[in-house]
Amino acid sequence: MQSIAGRRLLPLLTALAAALALLVPSTAPARAAAPGGSWDKPGPYRVTSKTQGDTTLYYPADIAASADKHPVIVWGNGTFAWPQVYDGLLRHWASQGFVVAAANTAFSNTGLEMRAGIDLLAKENAKAGSPFQNRIDLANIGAAGHSQGGAGAINATLDPRIKTTVPIQPGPLALSSYLHGPTLYLAGQNDTIVPPALVQAFYDNSAQVPAVYAELAGATHFTTVGDAGGFRGITTAWFRFQLMGDEQARSLFFGKDCGICSGSTWLNVKRDAKALQIPGHA
Repeated sequence: MQSIAGRRLLPLLTALAAALALLVPSTAPARAAAPGGSWDKPGPYRVTSKTQGDTTLYYPADIAASADKHPVIVWGNGTFAWPQVYDGLLRHWASQGFVVAAANTAFSNTGLEMRAGIDLLAKENAKAGSPFQNRIDLANIGAAGHSQGGAGAINATLDPRIKTTVPIQPGPLALSSYLHGPTLYLAGQNDTIVPPALVQAFYDNSAQVPAVYAELAGATHFTTVGDAGGFRGITTAWFRFQLMGDEQARSLFFGKDCGICSGSTWLNVKRDAKALQIPGHA
């Protein structure tokens, strides 16, 4: 089914690639709660970035002086896109205390370049004199990506070091059977390149993990570009709970009255049997 979808989407993904190529997006403990649970607002960290090898790193500027270890998010870009296309989102995550390793590739479907970002940070964590020395929380690593990179995030979970996954409007060339940790699937209501039905198909085939599906009202395939609009807060909350243990974020996804389960922002919210077993409060 996914291979048929892949053939159907190739012309659309080519158009997406051309459009993305033209787009340029406009200090506290790592586990400090986001103010008032407003996960779409900037976190307490000042952010810096640099390119190192095949990875662009976004991270708290004062990480070398931090007393905490910082969780990791590896990122995969959409077709023909680069980390700069998603600069606002990646900086936002870093402002929340994450170290973001974005693959410098316009073709992230395999997830290999994303996994290389983990290898890079593992080396830096052990390297004397590195600003990242003993500052990387290698036990808490998440993967995320958009479009082709969303498929790459799924494929990257062949790496057992990845604890949780957030595929945003993922392309069709991935195997959900690779997943081994909690997964948040995000779709856009008005996405005509990766329609919600294709994202739901991944969700339907992820019963081996706690999986949540949500569809952002009014979102197109390009909502994720730049600061990710309505996708910014929900992804931040997911990673804060899964990788930082932020209890304020837990109830957004889990429990009888989960935060995204009502209202008009998130449509067609689905939670599988394993996700329904996770309580809304510790």
